[in-house]
Amino acid sequence: DEIMQQEIRPLVAVDIIEQLHRQFAILSGGRGKDGAPIITFPEFAGFSEIPDEDFLNVVTYLTSIPSLEAASIGFIIIIDRRRDKWSAVKASLTRIAGAFPGNLQLVFVLRPSRFIQRTIADIGIKLYRDDFKMKVPIIMLNSVSDLHGYIDKSQLTRELGGTLEYGHSQWIHHRTAIENFAMTVKTTAQMLQTFGTDLAETELPNDVQCTEELLSAHTDHHSKLKDELKLAVKQGATLLTCIREPVTRSANSKLSPDELENVATVERLLAQLDETEKAFDQFWTKHHLKLEQCLQLRHFEHDFREVKLALDNLMEAQASFADIGDSVTRVEHLLREQKQLEEKGQEPLEKAQSLALHGEQLIQNNHYAVDSIRPKCVELRRICDDFTNETKKKYDILGKSLELHKQLDKASQWCEAGIYLLASQAVDKCQSQEGAETALVEIEKFLVTAKEHQLSNPKEFYNQFDMILTPEIKANAQRILQKLDDVQEMFDKRQVSLKKLAAKQTRPVQPVAPHPESSPKRASPKITRPAGVAEEGWYSGSEQDRNHSPCRLQRRSAGFPKAKRVLMLALSHIINELIETERVYVEELQSIIEGYASEMDNPSLVHLIPSALQNKKEILFGNLPEIYEFHNRQIFLKEIENCIENPDLLARCFLKRKEDLQIYEKYCQNKPRSEALWRQCGDSIFFQECQRKLDHKLSLDAYLLKPVQRITKYQLLLKEMLKCSKNSEGTAELEEALATVLDIIKSVNDSMHQIAITGYEGDVGELGKLLMQGSFNVWTDHKKGHNKVKDLARFKPMQRHLFLYTKMLLFCKKREENTDGHEKSASYSFKNSLKMSTVGITENVKGDNKKFEIWYNGREEVYIIQASSVELKNTWISEIRKVLTGQLEACR
Repeated sequence: DEIMQQEIRPLVAVDIIEQLHRQFAILSGGRGKDGAPIITFPEFAGFSEIPDEDFLNVVTYLTSIPSLEAASIGFIIIIDRRRDKWSAVKASLTRIAGAFPGNLQLVFVLRPSRFIQRTIADIGIKLYRDDFKMKVPIIMLNSVSDLHGYIDKSQLTRELGGTLEYGHSQWIHHRTAIENFAMTVKTTAQMLQTFGTDLAETELPNDVQCTEELLSAHTDHHSKLKDELKLAVKQGATLLTCIREPVTRSANSKLSPDELENVATVERLLAQLDETEKAFDQFWTKHHLKLEQCLQLRHFEHDFREVKLALDNLMEAQASFADIGDSVTRVEHLLREQKQLEEKGQEPLEKAQSLALHGEQLIQNNHYAVDSIRPKCVELRRICDDFTNETKKKYDILGKSLELHKQLDKASQWCEAGIYLLASQAVDKCQSQEGAETALVEIEKFLVTAKEHQLSNPKEFYNQFDMILTPEIKANAQRILQKLDDVQEMFDKRQVSLKKLAAKQTRPVQPVAPHPESSPKRASPKITRPAGVAEEGWYSGSEQDRNHSPCRLQRRSAGFPKAKRVLMLALSHIINELIETERVYVEELQSIIEGYASEMDNPSLVHLIPSALQNKKEILFGNLPEIYEFHNRQIFLKEIENCIENPDLLARCFLKRKEDLQIYEKYCQNKPRSEALWRQCGDSIFFQECQRKLDHKLSLDAYLLKPVQRITKYQLLLKEMLKCSKNSEGTAELEEALATVLDIIKSVNDSMHQIAITGYEGDVGELGKLLMQGSFNVWTDHKKGHNKVKDLARFKPMQRHLFLYTKMLLFCKKREENTDGHEKSASYSFKNSLKMSTVGITENVKGDNKKFEIWYNGREEVYIIQASSVELKNTWISEIRKVLTGQLEACR
């Protein structure tokens, strides 16, 4: 800074080199007794003919060389005119008096040596002294010996009878060299500063190759500058040696004060050069570390993308293993495939763990991009854990499925063997007492094996395999259970008949054929239901429910083609699941309202209610009564039940109730307040007493989550219906209904984020509809403010959560805080806002296709925003464009 800010001298030796070589004025380096610098005007024949400009330049330059301290004392001028005339003395004094730029202390004039000229000079000086306009004494000297009375010989050159060594050519050479070195130091400092500015303004690349190229280019440039610095230091050291050469050559020699000042000047320049180099090295060390860390980050991000892609493919392959098998052979095949997938996944899982470990090492080494690296490490470990857990879950499910199908196969084989046994007992042989007893023994012996091969009772069976009981498997199990009952009933009837035959017969017995007579190799097609049971008897519910049963829909679809029948049966299963879960949901809502909310008004229980809960029923339950009224049998449930015979009406039911379903948004907005109140009062005796009366296994907070889970359930069921009825009539309406539910879920999700905004002084409700919200990397590039804002902002982005409204764009900072030891709850601290009526947008930013710009007030404020994906960026740009287009149309 000192070099850059120092005043540039108007003249340097190179500028007036020719005038200096004429030697009409010299700065020998001598000093007066008080340290005043001495300027000598030697005898010079054409002194009066020297142009005024040349004279002024030389004298100005000479007076600028001594230090300010020495110059402030005043200059001593020695005018040597011993061989000249009085006219030359007069001319010299006149010129010096009129053009000398420094402070004068004394003027010595060595008068002309010839007698006549000396006499004229004595008279002239008396007559013209006042004309010279000098405020300092002018001392006329007859000889150099007189001069020695005023100035020591050691401060005078040999021409003036002194001992001071002075070479004019060498003096000019030293001055030129010193000024060249000063310019070199300044130029070098400027080069370092320019390079440092370029480094500070360099935007870090987003890929490995560009980062490597940038690191190489900056390193090469740094090496060249270091070479320039070495040359400059070498130049200064050489110059210092040259100036000190007389002292080095002879121990008796001493440097003149001017030479000592030259030495001090060169040493100061060398010190400044050293300080500049150290400052630059410190900056370069930080910048080089930044570039190396950037390269590490780009390699890490590149490896992360590759590993993440492999893991996603692995998870996708795992997700595709949704089948749990419909037979022992199929399940065993699925287990082999799962094993192969697990072995295939070992390599990407090991790479992911290794990369996560590498990321942790980068964080421990104080990497600048901790906020970018840590989430990726967490994501890698999460996916690895998810794959491991999901694999274990798959093995558990397939193991259960294998056990289930083995049990079903054993039971089915036992039934077939029983039917074969009954069919093989000839009727004529059983008519005798001996034949009947033999047959009874065979049956009793066979029935002993029943416990080994039969299924457990239906309730225990369903509880044991509840997690894998798909509708198809459940139907097959019911068929086999029914078959077991049928076979058992056949054995019971046969035993009764045979026991009668084995007893002593008092009258002839009419032969009775066994029931049923089936081939041991082919099961009777009627074995799926007991003989003599009406078709309606397959459903044990009420008459109304029986009319809505899947069997009724199955009968209705009997005349359709097979593909249509399969579709109708699949849809019927989904409709039935929706209805059954809706009934349960309504009952649960009713139990919460009657068993908890209403009990808060019960005078006998008031003393059990905590003080913090008094008059806060609306906060705890929100608009749950409103949700219950909507879902009860008179409204939504009734409409869904009416869809069972015509599943196509279900989509219209959701579209019709699109506005009513918005009540879930209000409920979810209140949920954080409800949870906070529950954490404060949930362990009170009041809630325990209510739970005991209701005989609920779960506490109230679990039931208060039901509305949130319910809206998600609608989404899943509509997706399943859409899969079943794809490319058929009503698909468009189903898609629209699904979009409606997804919009509600998005609206609920957005509203949950919106209510967590803190620090905004205005009313969020006045900003218009919330269109989008999400987290982004944000850089600022503002014209106003300190320039360093731009320099620093390029390196590290800000993490901001954006809320896009029709009237305003809010910038918030996401914060996660622990709430009473519970899970972290997110809040959004308001940082800045932009009115949508005054912003502009740049859709593409050079160097990154995930970035876009939002600028304000003619690009006075520019926000560079980086999305997590190109798709997300395009979605936001589309929404912003719609807002701006709508505003433009409104203005028109």
